[in-house]
Amino acid sequence: MTKYVIHGGKPLFGEVEISGAKNAAVAIIPAALMVDGVCRIENIPQISDVTLCLRILENLGAGIRSVNSHTVEIDCTRIHSTRTSYELARKIRASYYLIGALLGRFGQAEVAMPGGCNFGVRPIDQHVKGFTAMGAKVVVEGGFIHASAETGRLRGANVYLDVVSVGATMNIMMAAALAEGNTVIENAAKEPHIVDLANFLNSMGASIRGAGTDTIKITGVSRLTGGTYAIIPDQIEAGTYMAAVAAAGGQVLIKNIIPKHMDCITAKLEEMGVSVEEKEDTLLVRRTEALQKTNVKTLPYPGFPTDMQPQITAVLSLAEGTSLVTESVWNNRYRYVDELKRMGASIQVDGKTAVVEGVDHLTGAPIQACDLRAGAALVIAALAARGQSEISCVQYIERGYENIVEKLRGLGADIRAVEVPGDSDELEAHIG
Repeated sequence: MTKYVIHGGKPLFGEVEISGAKNAAVAIIPAALMVDGVCRIENIPQISDVTLCLRILENLGAGIRSVNSHTVEIDCTRIHSTRTSYELARKIRASYYLIGALLGRFGQAEVAMPGGCNFGVRPIDQHVKGFTAMGAKVVVEGGFIHASAETGRLRGANVYLDVVSVGATMNIMMAAALAEGNTVIENAAKEPHIVDLANFLNSMGASIRGAGTDTIKITGVSRLTGGTYAIIPDQIEAGTYMAAVAAAGGQVLIKNIIPKHMDCITAKLEEMGVSVEEKEDTLLVRRTEALQKTNVKTLPYPGFPTDMQPQITAVLSLAEGTSLVTESVWNNRYRYVDELKRMGASIQVDGKTAVVEGVDHLTGAPIQACDLRAGAALVIAALAARGQSEISCVQYIERGYENIVEKLRGLGADIRAVEVPGDSDELEAHIG
């Protein structure tokens, strides 16, 4: 097992390059199953969730060839199974995208119930609603989701999502790309990675219009063919480094980003007294003065992302005054608060709202990540804290951040990864 040991209190200076978007990659890689030919996918982040996605495809019969550390070629012309590995799929939430991909291309799918971060119930009822509308039968049995198109191929349909769901929007969009006829998804989510998935599918021959709006229209095609596609930069990774500068102080140039995607995060940091200068594909983030209080409410894009809620809360724990953080997307996403309290933060949680009383400083402590973004929040807090922190369960962090230790060391942070004795069986159970 690995721990991060961080000696905090040092401002960050320098440049950091943002990797490809995790939330796009873990959908685009399963979508390669739909392509009858070779997909060359570029700007893939080197994270454990991506490694798992590729292993799942390989297990189904896909040919995987690494061109370099961030480019992979996937050939799904010889898929020999539509039943995923239980052990692999249960470790990652994004495995549910395999249902839409397999169902769309082969008319059937057997996918193990997904795992990943556990910060609240994340039902797939909206996914099932879409598949059912397109003529699929979906049942859960023996730990697997079994889906099959009753006529062998899905039919286009009108699908209205009862709640704005990123996962359902992407999954239904994938399934519809190879369905017979037209599909309309209403009340669709608008996140950047939805647009990226649509662009990937279109580059392979799909006909998808309206991604990024609340109405997506898909005209099914009979076949998708190969091509090359580059994944967008990671909005949440960029936001995490912005938050790290806000908490620890200093000045960092954040490179390889799409500034428009960062507007919702930039606005909140500027309210707190952080300077953010936007260039063509970079942001210069500077914090030299005391942080000011603000209120944050998570919302679907273009609102403030739920995946940045723990990180911004860590920053607000050091701001002057009382801030309110409201989580409107997921339940039970404040489990990390007790870890911040170990470091001296003053935070009270009441349902979906956290009341954050800013403190003068945090103090290093032994702390434990409980999910991906919570882990990132603890890293941010440790960078700003006085003294040494040891963060355990960092496998969560490595699900979504490429080379985070090396990137932070490049900014002057005193952080290192340390191997410690641990039970591998316990670790596997914890990840799942």
